[in-house]
Amino acid sequence: MARILVVDDEPAIVTFVTRILEARGHEVASAGDGDAGLEAARREMPDVMVLDINLPKLDGLKVCKMLKSDDATKHIGIVIITAAYTSVEDATEGEDCGADEYVVKPFLREVLLHNVERLIPE
Repeated sequence: MARILVVDDEPAIVTFVTRILEARGHEVASAGDGDAGLEAARREMPDVMVLDINLPKLDGLKVCKMLKSDDATKHIGIVIITAAYTSVEDATEGEDCGADEYVVKPFLREVLLHNVERLIPE
């Protein structure tokens, strides 16, 4: 299966997402802030990253942009997760930073799995 990195500052979300993905046989690592997530992505080279927007130290959109602009990490599939859109501009920021998918909290297990697993390289 795939290596997936979950980056969220809410431990309950990390646990929930990790359980869903591990139940499908994926190997899951996690980080609790943007700096740690960026470092983990560069070190672990996951197939897919589930990345919250609102993170301490470095927000998810900046992490996404940095990873997608680096030749060494631009192949990582990124699923942005967010609590809500506050404007049309917010909804397009993830697309502008290079995110491959967007999932809005609260999300259905099946929606998360579909968006993550479709990004796993063959």
